Amino acid sequence: MIYTVTLNPSIDYIVHVEELKIGDLNRMTNDFKLPGGKGINVSRILKRIHAESTALGFLGSFTGNFIADWLKKEQIQTNFTSVREDTRINIKLKSETETEINGLGPAISNEEMQELKETLSKLSAGDIVILSGSTPATLRAGFYEELIQIIEAKQADFIIDTTGKDLLNALPKKPLLIKPNNHELAELFNVSFESVEDILPFGERLLADGAKNVIISMAGDGALLFTTEGIYRSNVLKRPLKNSVGAGDSMIAGFVGSFAKTNDPIEAFKWGVACGSATAFSDDLASAELIDELIGEVKIEKISSNNK
Repeated sequence: MIYTVTLNPSIDYIVHVEELKIGDLNRMTNDFKLPGGKGINVSRILKRIHAESTALGFLGSFTGNFIADWLKKEQIQTNFTSVREDTRINIKLKSETETEINGLGPAISNEEMQELKETLSKLSAGDIVILSGSTPATLRAGFYEELIQIIEAKQADFIIDTTGKDLLNALPKKPLLIKPNNHELAELFNVSFESVEDILPFGERLLADGAKNVIISMAGDGALLFTTEGIYRSNVLKRPLKNSVGAGDSMIAGFVGSFAKTNDPIEAFKWGVACGSATAFSDDLASAELIDELIGEVKIEKISSNNK
Protein backbone atom coordinates (compact mmCIF):
# COMPACT_ATOMS: atom_id res chain seq x y z
CA MET A 1 0.00 0.00 0.00
CA ILE A 2 1.05 3.59 -0.65
CA TYR A 3 0.49 6.08 2.16
CA THR A 4 0.73 9.87 1.90
CA VAL A 5 1.37 12.01 4.98
CA THR A 6 0.37 15.69 4.97
CA LEU A 7 1.21 17.34 8.29
CA ASN A 8 -0.13 20.79 7.39
CA PRO A 9 -2.98 20.44 4.86
CA SER A 10 -5.12 23.36 3.78
CA ILE A 11 -8.10 24.59 1.91
CA ASP A 12 -6.70 26.55 -1.02
CA TYR A 13 -9.08 29.45 -1.62
CA ILE A 14 -8.45 30.80 -5.12
CA VAL A 15 -9.79 34.30 -5.68
CA HIS A 16 -9.79 36.19 -9.00
CA VAL A 17 -9.97 39.99 -8.91
CA GLU A 18 -9.86 41.96 -12.16
CA GLU A 19 -7.90 44.93 -10.81
CA LEU A 20 -6.74 44.78 -7.20
CA LYS A 21 -6.97 48.08 -5.30
CA ILE A 22 -5.24 47.98 -1.93
CA GLY A 23 -7.20 49.77 0.79
CA ASP A 24 -10.42 49.78 -1.25
CA LEU A 25 -13.40 47.48 -1.83
CA ASN A 26 -12.65 44.77 -4.38
CA ARG A 27 -15.15 42.35 -5.89
CA MET A 28 -14.28 38.86 -7.03
CA THR A 29 -14.83 37.87 -10.63
CA ASN A 30 -14.44 34.20 -9.79
CA ASP A 31 -13.51 32.02 -6.84
CA PHE A 32 -13.23 28.35 -5.91
CA LYS A 33 -11.93 26.17 -3.09
CA LEU A 34 -9.74 23.06 -3.37
CA PRO A 35 -8.14 20.66 -0.91
CA GLY A 36 -4.49 21.60 -0.54
CA GLY A 37 -1.35 20.00 0.82
CA LYS A 38 1.42 18.15 -0.97
CA GLY A 39 0.57 14.65 0.21
CA ILE A 40 -3.10 15.18 -0.57
CA ASN A 41 -2.14 16.25 -4.09
CA VAL A 42 -0.12 13.04 -4.45
CA SER A 43 -3.09 10.91 -3.37
CA ARG A 44 -5.40 12.69 -5.82
CA ILE A 45 -3.05 12.07 -8.76
CA LEU A 46 -2.41 8.47 -7.71
CA LYS A 47 -6.15 7.86 -7.97
CA ARG A 48 -6.12 9.19 -11.53
CA ILE A 49 -3.43 6.75 -12.61
CA HIS A 50 -5.23 3.82 -10.94
CA ALA A 51 -2.87 3.49 -7.97
CA GLU A 52 -4.56 3.24 -4.59
CA SER A 53 -3.29 5.14 -1.56
CA THR A 54 -4.34 6.05 1.97
CA ALA A 55 -4.03 9.72 2.96
CA LEU A 56 -2.77 10.37 6.50
CA GLY A 57 -2.06 13.58 8.41
CA PHE A 58 -3.75 16.10 10.67
CA LEU A 59 -7.26 17.47 9.96
CA GLY A 60 -9.34 19.70 12.21
CA SER A 61 -12.80 21.24 12.47
CA PHE A 62 -15.06 22.38 9.58
CA THR A 63 -12.14 23.16 7.28
CA GLY A 64 -10.77 19.66 7.81
CA ASN A 65 -14.22 18.23 7.09
CA PHE A 66 -14.22 20.01 3.72
CA ILE A 67 -11.01 18.20 2.75
CA ALA A 68 -12.18 14.82 4.06
CA ASP A 69 -15.50 15.13 2.20
CA TRP A 70 -13.75 16.09 -1.05
CA LEU A 71 -11.42 13.10 -0.90
CA LYS A 72 -14.35 10.81 -0.11
CA LYS A 73 -16.09 12.05 -3.29
CA GLU A 74 -12.94 11.17 -5.24
CA GLN A 75 -13.00 7.72 -3.59
CA ILE A 76 -9.61 8.21 -1.96
CA GLN A 77 -9.07 6.21 1.21
CA THR A 78 -8.17 8.31 4.27
CA ASN A 79 -7.18 7.75 7.89
CA PHE A 80 -6.53 11.26 9.15
CA THR A 81 -5.77 12.14 12.76
CA SER A 82 -8.37 14.57 14.10
CA VAL A 83 -6.99 17.66 15.82
CA ARG A 84 -8.73 20.22 17.99
CA GLU A 85 -7.88 23.36 15.98
CA ASP A 86 -8.95 24.32 12.45
CA THR A 87 -7.09 23.14 9.39
CA ARG A 88 -5.64 26.26 7.74
CA ILE A 89 -6.91 28.20 4.74
CA ASN A 90 -4.45 29.50 2.14
CA ILE A 91 -5.54 32.39 -0.06
CA LYS A 92 -4.33 32.51 -3.66
CA LEU A 93 -5.22 35.98 -4.96
CA LYS A 94 -5.00 36.20 -8.74
CA SER A 95 -5.06 39.67 -10.29
CA GLU A 96 -2.46 41.52 -12.38
CA THR A 97 0.04 39.50 -10.36
CA GLU A 98 -0.50 36.52 -8.08
CA THR A 99 -0.36 36.99 -4.31
CA GLU A 100 -0.42 34.16 -1.78
CA ILE A 101 -1.35 34.38 1.89
CA ASN A 102 -0.72 31.07 3.64
CA GLY A 103 -2.19 30.15 7.00
CA LEU A 104 0.03 29.06 9.89
CA GLY A 105 -1.77 25.81 10.58
CA PRO A 106 -3.20 24.45 13.82
CA ALA A 107 -1.39 23.87 17.08
CA ILE A 108 -0.78 20.13 17.37
CA SER A 109 -0.76 18.58 20.84
CA ASN A 110 1.59 15.81 21.98
CA GLU A 111 -1.41 13.47 22.15
CA GLU A 112 -2.33 14.23 18.53
CA MET A 113 1.26 13.64 17.41
CA GLN A 114 1.29 10.30 19.20
CA GLU A 115 -2.00 9.27 17.58
CA LEU A 116 -0.55 9.85 14.11
CA LYS A 117 2.54 7.84 15.03
CA GLU A 118 0.34 4.97 16.22
CA THR A 119 -1.54 5.05 12.91
CA LEU A 120 1.75 4.87 11.03
CA SER A 121 2.94 1.97 13.20
CA LYS A 122 0.42 -0.29 11.41
CA LEU A 123 2.60 -0.30 8.26
CA SER A 124 3.72 -3.53 6.64
CA ALA A 125 7.04 -4.42 4.99
CA GLY A 126 7.08 -3.20 1.39
CA ASP A 127 4.65 -0.34 1.92
CA ILE A 128 5.68 3.09 0.59
CA VAL A 129 5.12 6.25 2.64
CA ILE A 130 5.32 9.72 1.08
CA LEU A 131 6.19 12.47 3.55
CA SER A 132 5.38 15.82 1.96
CA GLY A 133 5.50 19.50 2.66
CA SER A 134 5.88 21.91 5.52
CA THR A 135 5.06 21.21 9.15
CA PRO A 136 2.75 23.28 11.38
CA ALA A 137 4.74 25.89 13.29
CA THR A 138 3.91 24.25 16.63
CA LEU A 139 5.11 20.77 15.63
CA ARG A 140 8.31 19.86 17.44
CA ALA A 141 11.57 19.88 15.51
CA GLY A 142 12.58 16.51 14.13
CA PHE A 143 9.06 15.11 13.83
CA TYR A 144 9.76 13.83 10.32
CA GLU A 145 12.72 11.90 11.75
CA GLU A 146 10.41 10.31 14.33
CA LEU A 147 8.10 9.15 11.53
CA ILE A 148 11.01 7.82 9.49
CA GLN A 149 12.15 5.73 12.48
CA ILE A 150 8.72 4.05 12.53
CA ILE A 151 8.81 3.46 8.77
CA GLU A 152 12.31 1.99 9.00
CA ALA A 153 11.32 -0.31 11.87
CA LYS A 154 8.43 -1.65 9.80
CA GLN A 155 10.76 -2.31 6.80
CA ALA A 156 8.73 0.02 4.60
CA ASP A 157 10.13 2.51 2.07
CA PHE A 158 9.66 6.26 2.20
CA ILE A 159 9.83 9.25 -0.09
CA ILE A 160 10.42 12.66 1.45
CA ASP A 161 9.49 15.88 -0.34
CA THR A 162 10.66 18.76 1.78
CA THR A 163 13.68 21.04 1.98
CA GLY A 164 16.47 22.10 4.31
CA LYS A 165 17.43 20.25 7.46
CA ASP A 166 14.50 17.80 7.31
CA LEU A 167 15.68 16.63 3.88
CA LEU A 168 19.37 16.38 4.78
CA ASN A 169 18.63 14.49 8.00
CA ALA A 170 16.54 11.96 6.06
CA LEU A 171 19.27 11.04 3.55
CA PRO A 172 21.18 8.54 5.74
CA LYS A 173 17.90 6.60 6.16
CA LYS A 174 17.96 5.86 2.39
CA PRO A 175 14.75 7.38 1.02
CA LEU A 176 13.38 5.68 -2.08
CA LEU A 177 13.14 9.08 -3.78
CA ILE A 178 13.79 12.74 -3.15
CA LYS A 179 12.75 15.45 -5.62
CA PRO A 180 14.19 18.92 -5.12
CA ASN A 181 13.87 21.38 -7.98
CA ASN A 182 16.98 23.13 -9.26
CA HIS A 183 16.38 26.21 -7.07
CA GLU A 184 15.87 24.13 -3.92
CA LEU A 185 19.01 22.14 -4.73
CA ALA A 186 21.05 25.33 -5.12
CA GLU A 187 19.73 26.63 -1.80
CA LEU A 188 20.43 23.30 -0.08
CA PHE A 189 24.14 23.48 -0.97
CA ASN A 190 24.46 27.28 -1.10
CA VAL A 191 25.56 27.32 -4.74
CA SER A 192 24.27 28.66 -8.05
CA PHE A 193 23.84 26.86 -11.36
CA GLU A 194 24.62 28.29 -14.78
CA SER A 195 23.91 25.11 -16.75
CA VAL A 196 22.44 21.63 -16.45
CA GLU A 197 25.98 20.26 -16.25
CA ASP A 198 26.54 22.27 -13.06
CA ILE A 199 23.70 20.35 -11.40
CA LEU A 200 25.07 16.86 -12.04
CA PRO A 201 27.66 16.65 -9.23
CA PHE A 202 25.07 17.70 -6.66
CA GLY A 203 22.52 15.13 -7.77
CA GLU A 204 25.25 12.49 -7.50
CA ARG A 205 26.12 13.82 -4.05
CA LEU A 206 22.53 13.25 -2.89
CA LEU A 207 22.82 9.64 -4.08
CA ALA A 208 26.12 9.24 -2.24
CA ASP A 209 24.53 10.66 0.91
CA GLY A 210 21.88 7.94 0.88
CA ALA A 211 19.00 8.61 -1.51
CA LYS A 212 18.16 5.59 -3.70
CA ASN A 213 16.77 7.77 -6.51
CA VAL A 214 16.88 11.53 -7.07
CA ILE A 215 14.73 13.59 -9.44
CA ILE A 216 15.69 17.21 -10.02
CA SER A 217 13.02 19.17 -11.87
CA MET A 218 14.19 22.12 -13.94
CA ALA A 219 10.95 23.69 -15.28
CA GLY A 220 11.57 24.58 -18.93
CA ASP A 221 14.73 22.46 -19.05
CA GLY A 222 12.97 19.18 -18.25
CA ALA A 223 14.04 16.94 -15.40
CA LEU A 224 16.95 14.73 -14.36
CA LEU A 225 16.86 11.30 -12.73
CA PHE A 226 19.86 10.05 -10.79
CA THR A 227 20.06 6.31 -10.03
CA THR A 228 22.85 3.89 -9.14
CA GLU A 229 22.86 2.86 -12.83
CA GLY A 230 23.24 6.31 -14.33
CA ILE A 231 21.79 9.77 -14.95
CA TYR A 232 18.79 10.27 -17.21
CA ARG A 233 17.17 13.38 -18.69
CA SER A 234 13.63 13.88 -19.92
CA ASN A 235 12.51 15.94 -22.85
CA VAL A 236 10.30 19.01 -22.36
CA LEU A 237 6.64 18.56 -23.29
CA LYS A 238 5.04 21.47 -25.12
CA ARG A 239 1.70 22.95 -24.09
CA PRO A 240 0.66 26.36 -22.69
CA LEU A 241 1.69 26.59 -19.03
CA LYS A 242 -1.25 27.29 -16.71
CA ASN A 243 -0.32 26.16 -13.23
CA SER A 244 2.79 25.51 -11.14
CA VAL A 245 0.94 24.46 -7.97
CA GLY A 246 1.00 20.71 -7.54
CA ALA A 247 3.24 19.91 -10.51
CA GLY A 248 6.01 18.57 -8.29
CA ASP A 249 3.52 16.56 -6.23
CA SER A 250 2.11 15.13 -9.45
CA MET A 251 5.61 14.12 -10.56
CA ILE A 252 6.12 12.21 -7.30
CA ALA A 253 2.71 10.55 -7.69
CA GLY A 254 3.54 9.42 -11.21
CA PHE A 255 6.88 8.02 -10.09
CA VAL A 256 5.63 6.13 -7.04
CA GLY A 257 2.45 4.89 -8.73
CA SER A 258 4.53 3.30 -11.49
CA PHE A 259 7.43 2.16 -9.30
CA ALA A 260 5.10 0.33 -6.91
CA LYS A 261 3.95 -1.79 -9.87
CA THR A 262 7.16 -2.21 -11.89
CA ASN A 263 10.12 -1.55 -9.55
CA ASP A 264 11.64 0.21 -12.60
CA PRO A 265 12.91 3.75 -11.84
CA ILE A 266 13.23 4.67 -15.54
CA GLU A 267 9.63 3.79 -16.34
CA ALA A 268 8.58 5.48 -13.09
CA PHE A 269 10.47 8.64 -14.13
CA LYS A 270 8.58 8.64 -17.42
CA TRP A 271 5.26 8.57 -15.58
CA GLY A 272 6.49 11.25 -13.21
CA VAL A 273 7.28 13.59 -16.10
CA ALA A 274 3.89 12.94 -17.72
CA CYS A 275 1.94 13.59 -14.52
CA GLY A 276 3.95 16.67 -13.53
CA SER A 277 3.64 18.16 -17.01
CA ALA A 278 -0.09 17.41 -17.19
CA THR A 279 -0.70 19.38 -13.99
CA ALA A 280 1.44 22.27 -15.26
CA PHE A 281 -0.84 22.38 -18.32
CA SER A 282 -4.08 22.33 -16.25
CA ASP A 283 -6.03 24.77 -14.09
CA ASP A 284 -6.09 22.26 -11.21
CA LEU A 285 -4.37 18.91 -10.83
CA ALA A 286 -4.05 16.88 -14.02
CA SER A 287 -6.88 14.81 -15.41
CA ALA A 288 -6.41 11.13 -16.20
CA GLU A 289 -7.16 11.90 -19.86
CA LEU A 290 -4.34 14.44 -20.19
CA ILE A 291 -1.85 12.18 -18.42
CA ASP A 292 -2.71 9.37 -20.84
CA GLU A 293 -2.29 11.78 -23.76
CA LEU A 294 1.16 12.92 -22.62
CA ILE A 295 2.73 9.64 -21.55
CA GLY A 296 3.47 8.68 -25.15
CA GLU A 297 5.31 11.99 -25.70
CA VAL A 298 7.82 11.50 -22.88
CA LYS A 299 11.31 10.58 -24.02
CA ILE A 300 14.06 9.58 -21.57
CA GLU A 301 17.73 9.80 -22.54
CA LYS A 302 20.63 8.33 -20.56
CA ILE A 303 23.28 11.04 -20.34
CA SER A 304 25.81 9.42 -18.01
CA SER A 305 26.63 6.01 -16.59
CA ASN A 306 27.55 5.36 -12.98
CA ASN A 307 29.18 2.04 -13.84
CA LYS A 308 32.71 3.28 -13.44
